Amino acid sequence: MLLDTASLYFRAYFGVPDSVRAPDGTPVNAVRGLLDFIARLVQDHRPDDLVACWDNDWRPQWRVELIPSYKAHRVAVETQTGPDEEEIPDTLTPQVPVIMDVLDALGIARVGADGYEADDVIGTLTGRATGPVDIVTGDRDLFQLVDDARRRRVLYPLKGVGTLQVTDEAWLREKYGVDGPGYIDLALLRGDPSDGLPGVPGIGEKTAAKLLDTFGDLAGIMSAVDDRTAKLTPSQRKRLDEARDYVAVAPQVVRVASDVPLPDFDPALPSEPRDPATLDELAAQWGLGGALTRLLSTLQR
Repeated sequence: MLLDTASLYFRAYFGVPDSVRAPDGTPVNAVRGLLDFIARLVQDHRPDDLVACWDNDWRPQWRVELIPSYKAHRVAVETQTGPDEEEIPDTLTPQVPVIMDVLDALGIARVGADGYEADDVIGTLTGRATGPVDIVTGDRDLFQLVDDARRRRVLYPLKGVGTLQVTDEAWLREKYGVDGPGYIDLALLRGDPSDGLPGVPGIGEKTAAKLLDTFGDLAGIMSAVDDRTAKLTPSQRKRLDEARDYVAVAPQVVRVASDVPLPDFDPALPSEPRDPATLDELAAQWGLGGALTRLLSTLQR
């Protein structure tokens, strides 16, 4: 089981009231919410291995160089020496280091790589896996990794993690008319305002799906632009022709990396905390209470 950790702690932050606070009054709603999410996921799915995949760089420069608008609207502070700072709620920012410390003390593998997003870590670990993989994320970009033959699916939270949309190839074909790899072409044609991906103007989700059904893939669509006998409307042909520069680079931005250099780590789900003393200190300092107790109980089963 691979967790898109930031996606989950953002959901926890907005799903758990900020009245949930540590003894010193600091909100810990994201921390406790994430611990409850993990407990529920382990209880319901019993994975042998679980990795909290991390955004060491939420907006990698190599993606920005290809598409400058990539996540640009989410930049709070630009930096010259490292990743730009992301605009996130003031009361969530202090909770992220606490999440890191608690996961480390528990012994839950937390894995990131400089210059890459958690999506890229997930793509790399999915590619390496020899058994089934469940990817837990609220980010549709990772639908591209769905592969029934290799038993790879996305568990997409609809309401917390108690109600998950199990995304397999049948679901993708019914919803979008594509398989996992086809979702890359669909996403880049449609665009994604949340990631600053412009898409091809005038080509929405339904039109993109229809074009892919007709021409097979992005390469087939672009070949049709040059084929005057191909069944494209004049406006579609014009818009796709004008978007050639974007279409040439967008696949590299949308496609998750599969060859990220990762540190050595143990993905095995722990049955006991790696550092009980530190975990006790964190629990007392941050008032982790029942959320931590529930997760520890679940891990010991």
